[in-house]
Amino acid sequence: MLNIPSEKIPIQEIPVQKNIKLFIKREDVVHPQISGNKYWKLFYNINNYLETKPQNPFIITFGGAFSNHISAVSATGNLSNIKTLGIIRGEELEKKWLHNPTLVFAKRNGMNLKFVTREEYRHKEKLTEFLRSEFPDALIIPEGGTNEYAVQGVKMMLNNDTKDFDYLCTAVGTGGTLAGISKFCEENQKVIGFAVVDDSSLESKISELTSKRNFHLTDAAFGGYGKINDENIRFINDFKMKFDIPLEPIYTGKMMQKVFEMIDADYFLEGSKILCFHTGGLQGIEGVNLLLQKQNRNLIL
Repeated sequence: MLNIPSEKIPIQEIPVQKNIKLFIKREDVVHPQISGNKYWKLFYNINNYLETKPQNPFIITFGGAFSNHISAVSATGNLSNIKTLGIIRGEELEKKWLHNPTLVFAKRNGMNLKFVTREEYRHKEKLTEFLRSEFPDALIIPEGGTNEYAVQGVKMMLNNDTKDFDYLCTAVGTGGTLAGISKFCEENQKVIGFAVVDDSSLESKISELTSKRNFHLTDAAFGGYGKINDENIRFINDFKMKFDIPLEPIYTGKMMQKVFEMIDADYFLEGSKILCFHTGGLQGIEGVNLLLQKQNRNLIL
């Protein structure tokens, strides 16, 4: 089972040249292998499932080649002695997974991998129905871990230390983390979601998980999901050198870059206190650097 950490998650101030206060909550340090928001999105999914005392615990989930969610579920399964199956997008990876750090990590944790075509992956609902009929006692967690249990788990990211902020910021992929922050934050707090995907249905998906309309989505894709330009790399490396905080380039790195752009554009009222959630995912840097190296580009520190 997953436990609530005994130590507080640190909140660090990031000095800025404006009359505002910027902070980052280091959810990336919540667990060495189950990183950031993934820990909390899995918290109730896993614990509630285990409370049913399944005879042969089994978790099935979905993800791409460098998925933080696949990595986290595999680690959870290994630590909790639960068999896991990852449905991986891209049948071509079946012959290449040994060169993929995320998938190697998942296999080392005992996760079985099933590679499917992108067309099959697009129809995950149909695939889920098939898996549910084949494995009726399994816990099937959606891509990214986003469901109502995940939203409930994200509540754990909020506490007395987060109440005194005007803005709460998080990167957005499938929307579960934003929905949880929106649902459980203080009534006076504004929530900004930094969308790293180009998904016109994202707002409606989030609205299904939170009844509040206290959130705003802003584009932080910088060319598309998983696309990394040279300015993203420069920002991430500069951020680490200045503040000794590592960022990954798919989620938190893009969010923080966009936050700094908004600060420069005077988006935030003077005297505001802003809290950004570092949602982890640092495991993905190794795989990204392999791709950047092949392109003869600068690497992420």
